[in-house]
Amino acid sequence: MRVEDVIRRPLLTEKVMEQREESGIVAFEVDTRANKIEVKKAVEAQFKGAKVAAVRIAKIHGKIRRQGRYAGKRPDWKKAYVSLAADSKPIDFFEGV
Repeated sequence: MRVEDVIRRPLLTEKVMEQREESGIVAFEVDTRANKIEVKKAVEAQFKGAKVAAVRIAKIHGKIRRQGRYAGKRPDWKKAYVSLAADSKPIDFFEGV
């Protein structure tokens, strides 16, 4: 898997913003096939100067949605919580938010 394909988008929720301010944790939606090592390499490659201390991954199951008598399912996806090292440069993407 290519480094560019691992991270899909950053997650900008209230919970993530609070974690970012308190303990330097940022969150991303990542590819469902990605593991912790690939996420760490992708973050360090895409954000120059960022040093990753730890990665936690959560698999989110898609919800069942109904439209009348028809039922469908949203896709499953993965969320990665990335802890930055103390001497790491902050990720600039989150600074303007």
